[in-house]
Amino acid sequence: MNRFAALALISTLATGAFAHSRVDTTTPENGATIAEVPSEINLNFSDDIRLTKVNVIHQDVHIVPLDLGGQTSFDRTFAFPLQSMGEGTYRIEWRGLGADGHAMQGEFMFTVN
Repeated sequence: MNRFAALALISTLATGAFAHSRVDTTTPENGATIAEVPSEINLNFSDDIRLTKVNVIHQDVHIVPLDLGGQTSFDRTFAFPLQSMGEGTYRIEWRGLGADGHAMQGEFMFTVN
């Protein structure tokens, strides 16, 4: 009986993990090397999410929080203006809430040469 209960719990938890929104695409693409700093970044999710925080980290030194513009609704596509900090590696970290109420986070990176 205990094995059955454990299997049921694991199955339930695994199913819940698949319900979370994931990032389908980013612009610039994750891991890309580009020639110029883009004027904006884009995040496209598989399901609705409400972003609660987005930071840009340049060369692991400068952390700049992006203005979410009072965004309070759920959506799948987000675009944010990006201020140039010159050449180097940019890491975009995001946090948000899925439509199911679960907290989520992730990141993507690109390099400007």
